[in-house]
Amino acid sequence: MGQNRALFQAYEALANGPEAATFDVGQKTILEQSLRDFRLSGIDLPPEQQKRYAEVQSKLSELGSQFSNQLLDATQAWTKLVADESALAGLTDSAKQQMAAAAKAKDLEGYLITLEFPSYYAVMTYAEDRALREEVYAAYCTRASDQGPNAGKNDNTPVMEQILDLRQELAQLLGYANFAELSLATKMAESSDQVLSFLRDLAKRSKPFAAQDLEQLKAYAAEQGCPDLQSWDSGFYGEKLREQRYSVSQEILRAYFPIDKVLGGLFAIVQRLYGIEIAEQKGFDTWHPDVRLFEIKENGQHVGRFFFDLYARANKRGGAWMDGARDRRRTAEGTLQSPVANLVCNFTPAVAGKPALLTHDEVTTLFHEFGHGLHHLLTRIDHAGVSGINGVAWDAVELPSQFMENWCWEPEGLALISGHYETGEPLPQDLLEKMLAAKNFQSGLMMVRQLEFSLFDFELHATHGDGRSVLEVLEGIRDEVSVMRPPAYNRFPNSFAHIFAGGYAAGYYSYKWAEVLSADAFSKFEEDGVLNAETGRAFREAILARGGSQAPMVLFVDFRGREPSIDALLRHSGLSEDAAA
Repeated sequence: MGQNRALFQAYEALANGPEAATFDVGQKTILEQSLRDFRLSGIDLPPEQQKRYAEVQSKLSELGSQFSNQLLDATQAWTKLVADESALAGLTDSAKQQMAAAAKAKDLEGYLITLEFPSYYAVMTYAEDRALREEVYAAYCTRASDQGPNAGKNDNTPVMEQILDLRQELAQLLGYANFAELSLATKMAESSDQVLSFLRDLAKRSKPFAAQDLEQLKAYAAEQGCPDLQSWDSGFYGEKLREQRYSVSQEILRAYFPIDKVLGGLFAIVQRLYGIEIAEQKGFDTWHPDVRLFEIKENGQHVGRFFFDLYARANKRGGAWMDGARDRRRTAEGTLQSPVANLVCNFTPAVAGKPALLTHDEVTTLFHEFGHGLHHLLTRIDHAGVSGINGVAWDAVELPSQFMENWCWEPEGLALISGHYETGEPLPQDLLEKMLAAKNFQSGLMMVRQLEFSLFDFELHATHGDGRSVLEVLEGIRDEVSVMRPPAYNRFPNSFAHIFAGGYAAGYYSYKWAEVLSADAFSKFEEDGVLNAETGRAFREAILARGGSQAPMVLFVDFRGREPSIDALLRHSGLSEDAAA
């Protein structure tokens, strides 16, 4: 559609004609976004530049695939066969079974360590053999590069340089100074300076806590006989320290989160906050007997419906997600089409007379996806292009989902969603306290690591052409935010598929941006009461009801009374003096 010149001209004529003045805010937004997307597809470039635009896009698609394929080949090119199980001391039984199965699949005896993430993670987190950890680390962090055991094979370095050159050319063709500016054309963040100052402010305020985390980890490792903590040690000693301090087993927690108790509590929370009623509907056709259908009403009036497909089964796609099965819209005949959502998870189903029991991580996943569902279902916008989650900027779409997760950590929320499946007793206080403490374990180190990725990605695209190599940009960012430097042979960028083969180029910051929005929005509930109905209605009307019909910053300011602040995220992450006190 983006290359249909006649359609573009029709949209332009509509925008410039008298009728546009009569449009409501949703229609105006659809028109603006459509014209923007047409222009970002190169539709109004001169013919020669249009031709070049198409060539660049085609080549970028090809290079993204090449990056992925070379990374996949490099990942599969290295394995290590371990004959003696004692060399895998510390690993869980399930990890060893997986390695034994990998060996058997290749007609080998013993245990096959690969660079697939589950295998790598198991070694780095649990293997007591330090030399083994170092060997696997070195192979993993040099994939598709000029370093490591397969140096020079499947090297992604020239691919990255070509991708960056072409992205810069693409941005300039479309009238932007660089690819970072082009990326922001469709996002909530308004400028490169805003993104960079946001990330640097977070880094500056998190780094002292990251340094404390590292000192604690080094001290613990030294006690355990490792006086010179290295990159291949941090995961191992971090896990041992976490277990020692906060041994909270997800399996023990399961007993307190039977599915019907969790759903009942979830519905009670949103009914109280948003003034809606949720009831299960029976007698409807579904695609599997496990699937349940629910209706949302307000004051007895139908609002929308959602399907819950919560359990894992053979041949079902893994993971968790929300799909908008039908959008809210006003039809040409004037009738209102109500929204329908599919909410899909892969929880363990009921077994042997026990109900389905969720880990706390799974409860959080359920709340997250339900947040997306509410964004889709509670919209009051009648134009499908901007109703619900449609038309919402990439860096704002996770706000309602991450926002809902907060109730999984609040005593008032946990009181509603937890109860032992046999006795009904609430989650014991000591377990709750351990859960809350474990939540922020090493959060300083995790924060600066994510900020390193985000700043590297954005700076790389904002400054391309200044004479620095990819590695030089990364080293500069590490000088600024890191507290623990990896070895010189580390070639992290060569496997950073999010930005070189995924949709996150100059957009990796979106993860942290959405966390800030979510935490700051929730802090209003902390001030007013986490189940305060008036604040709930205000959030519904400002954020959930208006979908993509207006700029996300306008909606956020309408709710919060000001622009977002990073303070709440730092406090929720244990990275502020208030939290540390």
